[in-house]
Amino acid sequence: MSFSEPLSVTVSGTTTSLPRTGVGNDTSTYRSADATMSIVASSLYGRRTRRTIRFNHSKITTDPVVPTQNKSVSMSNYIVFDMPDVGYTPAEALAVWKGLQAFLAASSDSAVVKLLGGES
Repeated sequence: MSFSEPLSVTVSGTTTSLPRTGVGNDTSTYRSADATMSIVASSLYGRRTRRTIRFNHSKITTDPVVPTQNKSVSMSNYIVFDMPDVGYTPAEALAVWKGLQAFLAASSDSAVVKLLGGES
């Protein structure tokens, strides 16, 4: 089952629409019109269940080696819920996520700022 579309993502104050552009077995892809942003949501079943949502972002920037040229760069971030086949309900997994989410958002995202600065 797919998310209601289009998805909407705001980066640096600019909101972008991401309609669904692909559907596969247990996966959906949502992509911006200019292909600089995408969200991929998927589930993988085996000994454990892995549910992943990944946000990909790309842009054109100055090449540090050849400053007169530009190059395409990209980054992504994602969340993975890695759970046993039995033992956690969706509500319990959501409670664990909310705990992590609160930690990450506390003090103006200070834990994320520290992580991006190389702290662990």
